[in-house]
Amino acid sequence: MEKIVIVEDDVFLREELQNILEKEGYSVECIYSFDTPVVDIVSATPSLILLDINLPNLSGFDICRALKARGIGPILVLTSRNQLSDELHALGLGADDYLTKPCHPKRLIARVQKLLYLYANMHVLLDAGDFQIDELANILYVGKDSIPLSENEGIIIKALVKASPLVVKKEELFHLLWGSSEYVDENILQVNMTRLRKTLDGVGLSNRIKTIRGIGYQLIGDDYL
Repeated sequence: MEKIVIVEDDVFLREELQNILEKEGYSVECIYSFDTPVVDIVSATPSLILLDINLPNLSGFDICRALKARGIGPILVLTSRNQLSDELHALGLGADDYLTKPCHPKRLIARVQKLLYLYANMHVLLDAGDFQIDELANILYVGKDSIPLSENEGIIIKALVKASPLVVKKEELFHLLWGSSEYVDENILQVNMTRLRKTLDGVGLSNRIKTIRGIGYQLIGDDYL
């Protein structure tokens, strides 16, 4: 089930949007605190972000820029700001679509469906600096070399790249890999991590995954080695 993250500080509108999307069968998570919105959005692993512009602490423009720098999307901006300059600025920062509110629910759902379809059928490269990941095909690119990854290797490395430089908690990886952290032996995660590290070692990306004892794992750049 696709998960849509709503980033909206108006409580009533946020609840209305949540009801509209849940009636269409989407899983919805709302951002309630705006102290660390980018971290919270990344942690939610969204299929799509519904983003307002006028937000406390950090504007939607800044959030959009930060998310796109991590290769996260699609982002649908939904805002009361109807100036062409605002729309062009948002699109220039990487927003995938722009709607002004009030917006008819059917128009919103149509745009959401379109973006989800497009992203499900396009090759998106996550850029980690000295290597890239094809999100759809699970292929690792290092220079001129390309290496196919197993499904679990792809899930782990994509989570690490998207969260970088933040730590990905073990519980989050359990959910991404197996849908739950219940009845899952932690040794299984360690085995998968060892396999991924071996794959990275083989293409000159040694020691790029750091274990944060008792918490999870972190992708680090070669400048930290």
